[in-house]
Amino acid sequence: MAVHTQSSDSTSRSRTPSPFDPTTLGPARLPNRIIKAATSEGRSPEGLVTRELIDFHLDFVRGGVGMTTIAYCCVSTEGKSAPGQIVMDRRAVAGLRELADAVHAEGAVVCAQLGHAGPVATKQITGATPVAPSRMVNPTSFQYCRAITRGEVARVVEQFADAAQVAVEAGIDAVELHFGHNYLPSSFLSPLFNRRRDGYGGSIDNRSRFVREIAAAVRQRVGGAIAVTAKVSMADGVPGGIGLKESLRTVQLLDADANLDAIVLTEGSSVVRQMYLFRGEVPVEDFAALMPQPLRTGVRLFGRKVLGEFEYESMYMLEAARQFVPVVRHSKLVLLGGITEYDHMAAGMNEGFDFVAIGRALLREPGLIRAVHADHSKKSLCTHCNRCMYTVYGRTHCVLDPESAYSAAGEAPTIDLSMPSAPLPAGSSLLDARS
Repeated sequence: MAVHTQSSDSTSRSRTPSPFDPTTLGPARLPNRIIKAATSEGRSPEGLVTRELIDFHLDFVRGGVGMTTIAYCCVSTEGKSAPGQIVMDRRAVAGLRELADAVHAEGAVVCAQLGHAGPVATKQITGATPVAPSRMVNPTSFQYCRAITRGEVARVVEQFADAAQVAVEAGIDAVELHFGHNYLPSSFLSPLFNRRRDGYGGSIDNRSRFVREIAAAVRQRVGGAIAVTAKVSMADGVPGGIGLKESLRTVQLLDADANLDAIVLTEGSSVVRQMYLFRGEVPVEDFAALMPQPLRTGVRLFGRKVLGEFEYESMYMLEAARQFVPVVRHSKLVLLGGITEYDHMAAGMNEGFDFVAIGRALLREPGLIRAVHADHSKKSLCTHCNRCMYTVYGRTHCVLDPESAYSAAGEAPTIDLSMPSAPLPAGSSLLDARS
C-alpha cells in the first residue's frame, strides 16, 4: 500500500495549543482547530452545488470555524443514501469550485466528505439493489442487500480515488473518507454485517483491508495536493457490531499505512439504533407527525426501540476517543461528540487531540465560534432536543432558530413515501451531526 508521511505540527508538540491557534492539515493552513462536522444539508436537489448550499457553509466560516465539511458527497450514484446528494463526477466540479472559492475568500478551508452508502442505500433512490459485505436485510428500511463481489469492491476503491480527484480539480482543500456509521466501508469492519470467507472477512485485519485499500488508492491519486482524512467508528452501538478493541486495531493499521492526515473518531450506526450517535431526546412525536397512517402509529409505538435511547452528556465520545491518542503516530486526531463550549474545546486539546468538530450546536448558532472566542464563558443555545433530525426530510436546520428561513415558523418538511421506505431517518439523515 502507498505510504504518505505527514510532517509533525511543532506548535502542538511544544505546548498544549489553544483551539484558536492556527495549524495545518496536510497542505492546508487552517486559521484555527475547530471544524464544522458534516451534517445532512438538503440543499442540492439536482445533486449539484446551489447558491443556498454555498450560503449554508459561508454562515459557519463567517461564524469562525477553521474548516467546514460538505456532507456526504457520493462516490457513485449507487452509493447515494438520500435524494439530492452531490455525486462526485465532472458535473459537480464547477459548483464545488464556486463553493471552495467562497470559503477561501473568508479565510477558511473546505472539506468534502466522500461516501458509499452500501447497506444504508435503498433501491428507490439508487435504482439498484443495495450492497453489503454479506447478504442482509436493513432492519430500519427493510431493504434486502446483496453481497458485494470482489470485483465490485475493487471498483468502489477506484470510485473513491476518482471522487478525490474531482475534489482536487474543484479546489477543495481536504476529503473525509466516510469509514463510519455502517455505510459500506464501515459495514466491512462490523463482525455482524461482514461474514465473508475471503480476504475481506474473518479477522479484524482482514475486515480492515477494504478501508486501507481505499485510503491507499486515494492517497496515491491525490499525492500531497489535498489533505486526506477518514471518519472511523470507534463503536457502532449495535450488539455484535463494531467494538472499541477492534476499532483500535483498524485505526492502528490505517495510521501505520500513513496515508491519512487526520482521523475523525465517531460512533453510531445509520442502520439501526441511530441515537447512539446523537444521545439525548428522541423526537418520536415529531417524526410521527410527518407520517401518514398507519406509519404514524407505527412510529409512535416502535420509534424509540428502533432508534434507541441513550443519555446525553457533554463530550460523550471522549472516554472512548482518548484510547486512540497513544495508538496514533502519523495522523492527527479529531474529537467530536458533545462539544459545545470553550472548556470542551480546551479539554480536547489537553487530551492530545489536534482538532475538535461540532455539528448540532452550529446548526443552532452558526456564529458560535466567534462568540466563544470573544467570551470563553459563552454557553451554546443548543438544547440537544434532536428535533433537527426530522428536518432532513426538507432542508436541515435548527427548528429553534428564529432567524432561519426554515425555522418552525417557516417551511415545514415533507415526506415523499415513494423514496426511502424507512419511516425513520436512515441514510445520511443527520447522522453526521456531532455534538
